[in-house]
Amino acid sequence: MELDETKLSEFLEHFEKVKWEVANFPGCFGMKLLRDKNDDCVIFTYSQWKNNESLNNYRESELFKTLWPTIKPWFRKKAEAWSVLEYFDGFSK
Repeated sequence: MELDETKLSEFLEHFEKVKWEVANFPGCFGMKLLRDKNDDCVIFTYSQWKNNESLNNYRESELFKTLWPTIKPWFRKKAEAWSVLEYFDGFSK
């Protein structure tokens, strides 16, 4: 996500209020918020889900239906999302 510079603080404050609701949503194994080192307004959320059904349940939930319309106007560019499969994990040795 690329946030409007004037909305970055507001986004981070809002994130603090909802982060555990998302991270503890049924089927979510956890979530991280990452920021680009060179542009504070470039934000990534990284989450792991039990399966596609769990992720879709979140996307259709009341939580998402209130969260997304709140943050969407704060973007300076259209948000992108990917679902990926893990190929290699060099962190868990």
